[in-house]
Amino acid sequence: MTKKKVFIIAGTVVVVAVLAGLVLPKILSGGKEELVAEAPPVVTAEKPQTRTIEISNELIGTIEPDSIVHVTPLGSGEVTNIGVKTGDTVTAGQLLCVIDTKQVESTRISMETSRITYEDAKRNLDRYTVLHAAGDVADADYQSTVDKVETARLQYENAKILYNNQLEGSQVTAPISGKVESFDISLHDMISPQTTICVISGDGGKSLTFYVSERIISGLKAGDAIRVEKNGTDHEATITEVSTMVDSGSGLFKVKASIPAGDTLATGTSVKLYVTAQKAENVLTVPVDSVYYESGDPFIYTYSNGTLKKNAVTIGLTNNEFAEVQSGISADDQVITTWTSELYDGSKVTLAEENKQETTTETETTEGNGPEVETSASAQ
Repeated sequence: MTKKKVFIIAGTVVVVAVLAGLVLPKILSGGKEELVAEAPPVVTAEKPQTRTIEISNELIGTIEPDSIVHVTPLGSGEVTNIGVKTGDTVTAGQLLCVIDTKQVESTRISMETSRITYEDAKRNLDRYTVLHAAGDVADADYQSTVDKVETARLQYENAKILYNNQLEGSQVTAPISGKVESFDISLHDMISPQTTICVISGDGGKSLTFYVSERIISGLKAGDAIRVEKNGTDHEATITEVSTMVDSGSGLFKVKASIPAGDTLATGTSVKLYVTAQKAENVLTVPVDSVYYESGDPFIYTYSNGTLKKNAVTIGLTNNEFAEVQSGISADDQVITTWTSELYDGSKVTLAEENKQETTTETETTEGNGPEVETSASAQ
C-alpha cells in the first residue's frame, strides 16, 4: 500500500514538472507567445544586357558546280569520233566529238564554186579596167562588170560562212574549261541539236541550292554568310541569289549560294546548312526564363530595396537563351532570374549576394564569441 502511494506521488511530480515547463515561459514573458518571423525567399538578379539575338534554321541543300554547261550539237548526224569520257578534265576549245552531218562536203563544194566564180569575175574586171582606161569600153559596161565582181564576192563570203558553220557543227568542242560530269553519247549514235552530249562543270568552287519558306526568306539577302556542314566538316558559303517567286515544284523559294572552297564537295550530294532567319542587333535582353506570362501578356519581376516589382513588358525576338525586351524595363533594373512560388508584386525577398554577406558576418561573430563561452562554462 505504501509503495503504490509513493509511485503515484512520483508520477504526479513528473506531470507537474512538465506542466511547469510549458507554463513558466508564458508567465515569464507576460503570458504572450513568441512568434518566429519567416525568412523572405532568397533570389538572384542581374541587369539586362545589350547583345545581338539570332535565330538559325537547319536546312538541306544540294551541291552544284559554280558554273555548269550542257553541251548540245549545232547540227544532226552520226557520231564518228569521241575525244573525251566522263570524269575527264577539259580546256575551252578542246574537241569533244565529231559528227558526220552529210552537209559539210556539200557546203564545201558550194564554197569552192563561189570562190572560182569570184576569181573569174576579178580577172575579167582587170581586163575591162585596161580597156576602159583606153576608151574601148563604155562606162555602163565597165560599171556592170564591177557590180558582177561585187556580187560574186558576196556569194563567196556567204558560202564560206555556211561551210564554217557546218564544219563547226560537225566538230563539237568544250565551251568552257572544267570537268566532264557526264558524257551521254556513244560512237555511231545519231544525234541532233536536241541531244545533250555532255555536262561540263567549270573550274573553281561549288554552289549550293536550297529551298526555304516565306517566313525564312524574309530574313535572307544576297551577301549573307551561311555555314555548310558535310561529314563533320564546316564550309563557309555566301548567298548569291534569292528568288522572289515561289518554285512551282516545291512551293518554296529557291536560294543559291557560292562555296569558294568547296572543291571537296561532290556534285549532286546533299549537305546540311544553317541560315540566320531572324536577327536583332544591339538590343536589350534578359534570360528567357525570367519572362513570365499572364493571360498571354509577358511580365518581368525586378528587385529594388528588398521588394519585388511586377513589370509589364513588350518582348521582341526570342531564342533558346535570351529574349529581346523592347519596353517595360531599363538597363539599370535588377531582373529576377530565379523562380519561387513566393514571387508576386510587392513581395519581400533577399538577394543571394546580400544573404551570403549576412551569413558570413554571423559566422564570423559566432566564431569570435566561441572561446569566451567555453571559458565561462569551465569556470562554472
